[in-house]
Amino acid sequence: MIYHLFELLKDCDIPGQRLFTYLSFRAIFASATAILISLIFGKKIIRWLQKKQIGEEIRDLGLEGQMQKKGTPTMGGVIIIVAILISVLLFADLTNIYIILLLVTTVWLGLLGFADDSIKVFRHNKEGLSEKAKLAAQVILGLSIGITVCFSNDIVVRERIPLSTDTGTVSAADSTIVDKDSELRVNSGQWAEQDVVKSTKTTIPFVKNHEFDYKWLSPFKGAAGWYCKWAIYVVMIVLVITACSNGTNLTDGMDGLSTGTSAIVGVVLGIFAYLSGNILNAEYLNIMYIPGTGEIAVFMAAFVGALIGFLWYNSYPAQVFMGDTGSLAIGGIIGVCAILIRKELLLPVLCGIFLVESLSVLMQRFYFKYTKRRYGTGKRIFRMAPLHHHFQKENVPALINIPKRAVPEAKIVVRFWIIGILLAVFTIALLKIR
Repeated sequence: MIYHLFELLKDCDIPGQRLFTYLSFRAIFASATAILISLIFGKKIIRWLQKKQIGEEIRDLGLEGQMQKKGTPTMGGVIIIVAILISVLLFADLTNIYIILLLVTTVWLGLLGFADDSIKVFRHNKEGLSEKAKLAAQVILGLSIGITVCFSNDIVVRERIPLSTDTGTVSAADSTIVDKDSELRVNSGQWAEQDVVKSTKTTIPFVKNHEFDYKWLSPFKGAAGWYCKWAIYVVMIVLVITACSNGTNLTDGMDGLSTGTSAIVGVVLGIFAYLSGNILNAEYLNIMYIPGTGEIAVFMAAFVGALIGFLWYNSYPAQVFMGDTGSLAIGGIIGVCAILIRKELLLPVLCGIFLVESLSVLMQRFYFKYTKRRYGTGKRIFRMAPLHHHFQKENVPALINIPKRAVPEAKIVVRFWIIGILLAVFTIALLKIR
């Protein structure tokens, strides 16, 4: 709103007015505002949750220090969501299609998680919403995002095209570039427009141009191929959003684990959004230029700021848990952001912790059912799933029996953060690996 207010008053001579035209300035303010909101209002929300006795119901799984967490306020994801929404509404361009989609994602999955937590807390039903209900809501969101990406004229990419000069052909990457969305200036002084297209291209590492087109998966050509490629793309969008949302939810099992890991991921996605939305940076790094995505950097700055502020209360020993209210929304934001900046195929690396946590649950369930059906007794791959709980257990028969002794929770969380940072650095390095 502040951004739009200064836009309305752009003809007035107000000191510092032009600062709000810079993405970097607004991103910094959005992040700082989100941190302050989380710190200031977070404490009040925690007290209100304690007063209403909205506490976590803990099942005794034999984990060290687990029962001490009983009664800790949950549904603290409200703090994260409120901090994000207020900061974005203040400093982002609310007419930007990418901001609108991320706001819809935040509210939709926040409400889904809130409904799930409400059933657990107020109805004392530990199962909450059924898996089918949550999956259906995630699929509906994925389809909505996918259809918007397919048909919105505001969501486009710019193709690199060769430019003709008197001396031959010059690629866009070799040209002298001016900060105009529709034009490149060739060294000889000629002008040429770049093609603005609806595209199913995305970023993929280890190949020459870092690009992969989903139309390559289509078995058809012509009109049928056109519909098929977009159908494939929409299915991929649904899978990414669902996987990210559930992966973050599974990772939320230790104090500060999901919060810190998600903040690391958010920083990288914010950097990618800023670079992809700037024609100069995109051409210099030889990555896909997507007009308008620079505004996502403001959203992700608010996202990271909200998580850092929440971590103040969520770090070990936690004063509040985010619950599904926070974890489902956080995962959805990560998935949608990656899709909008065409970096979803980098998520297996960047979100490696979420991926491994999800795989550990699937592997444990499959192996347990398989061995029980074949041998009459179920066996385990890990001492406990998700993976982070494996390191808390000891003296439990499993295929993987390392480490020998249980590791303290705080140490597990910090080590997962370190792994997350390493994965983030490697993901950024992929921009230059061909």
